[in-house]
Amino acid sequence: MNNPRINLHIHSTYSDGKSPIEKIIKKAISEGLEYIAITDHFTNSWKANIIPTLDTAYKIDKYLGEIEKLKEKNQNLIVLKGIEIDLGSSKEYILKYINPEEYDIILFEYLESIESIAFIKSLLVLWGKIKSPNKPFPLLGLAHFDPSYFLYQGLQVLINFLLENEIFVELNSSYSQYYSRKYSLFYEKVKEAGIIVSIGCDSHDTNRLADINGPWEAIKDYLLQNNLLQLINKINNST
Repeated sequence: MNNPRINLHIHSTYSDGKSPIEKIIKKAISEGLEYIAITDHFTNSWKANIIPTLDTAYKIDKYLGEIEKLKEKNQNLIVLKGIEIDLGSSKEYILKYINPEEYDIILFEYLESIESIAFIKSLLVLWGKIKSPNKPFPLLGLAHFDPSYFLYQGLQVLINFLLENEIFVELNSSYSQYYSRKYSLFYEKVKEAGIIVSIGCDSHDTNRLADINGPWEAIKDYLLQNNLLQLINKINNST
C-alpha cells in the first residue's frame, strides 16, 4: 500500500498546543498530509492543574464548531474532530461534558491496568444508550499506548478488549520507545488479531506535524500495513 500521510493526534491552543487550528490545517496541507485529527486534552485529573484543557461546555462547543467550519473550507484535507480523554478523569465529569456523537475520533490516554479497561467499558455501555442509528460511533483509540503494563499480565484480555470494541492502537512518534522491538510480542498479537493501528505525533508545534516516518517504519517492520488500511477505510467510509 502507499504510505498514507496521516497524523491523528494534534493539539491546538484550545489545550496545550502552540498553534490555532487554522494554522495547523494550513501547515498540514503544505506538508502534504492527507488525514489529521485535532485532539485537544480533556481531564479533571491532576493534569487539569498543569495544562489548559477543554473544561467547559462553551469551550467545547466553540472548539467543535471551529473545526467543523475549517474542515468545510479545506476539502483537500480530511480533518477529524477529536478529543483526548485522560482516563484519570472521573466518570461523572466525562459523561457531563462528552457526547460521543459530536466527535469523529476519541483518544483515551493512560490505559495502564485491567481497571482502566473496565472504566472504558462502562463508558461505552453508557454512551451506547445515546448512540444514534443515523450517525456512526466515533473512532476509538489508545493514545501513545505503553504495552509494558500488559506485556506479562493481562495481554490477552487487552487484545480481546481492543478487538471487541474496535479500538485502535496509536504508534506515536513522540513515544517511539513504545514501539521498540522489546514489544514485538504485543505487536505480533495486534497483527494476528487484526487490531486497527494509527499514526500520531502528539503534535504541539506545527513543525512536528509531519513527523510520521518513525511510526511508519515500525508499521512496516511489524507488518501492520493492513491494520492501518482498516483505519483508513473506516475514515473514508465515514467522511
